[in-house]
Amino acid sequence: MNPTPAHFIAIAGNIGVGKSTLTRLLSRELGWTPFFEAVDDNPYLADFYADMRRWSFHSQIFFLGRRLAHHRQLVNHPTPAVQDRSVYEDAEIFARNLHEQGQMDDRDYAAYRALYSALTDFLPPPDLLIYLQASVQTLTQRIQRRGRDYEQAIPADYLARLNHLYEEWIAGFRLCPVLTLAADELDFVEKPADLARVIEQVRAQR
Repeated sequence: MNPTPAHFIAIAGNIGVGKSTLTRLLSRELGWTPFFEAVDDNPYLADFYADMRRWSFHSQIFFLGRRLAHHRQLVNHPTPAVQDRSVYEDAEIFARNLHEQGQMDDRDYAAYRALYSALTDFLPPPDLLIYLQASVQTLTQRIQRRGRDYEQAIPADYLARLNHLYEEWIAGFRLCPVLTLAADELDFVEKPADLARVIEQVRAQR
């Protein structure tokens, strides 16, 4: 395959939509360096799902710090690279939702947003953002299939709220081109033609 014109691609989307899977497959097929979301090594995540209000700020700060470090590495990486979840989603989707739902208080949210804004002002955007769009039904099925214990109790209305915030964010996102993929209709693992179609669309981006 010919090299893709994009140097740094970020994959965005709701919990369970297939970001890690697509990151792994793109890196394998195209020879890119993958940067995966820091999930299993987040020391706050299990506590967060058990008590969101108490642990929301801690968990979001961990994710933000790890994602900012990855973003900086990706910008400077000598070869094409792909990131599992963008730095923007932490603030624009997850922290915002926690604040709106009363799970992060005003003081913590203001401190979080100030830190996010100060740091992201210095970061160049990706060359391409891939947005994986899926229904709550699809998200729920995939979450159940991958079997992470702390995710099994995530309510459907929580996923629905996140979907709404994603749609609002993507509608106004102008930092780089966006490729929206209907994940309900794609099976990257079982259907090679689906993966080939995604790669073709990625290559078509300039």
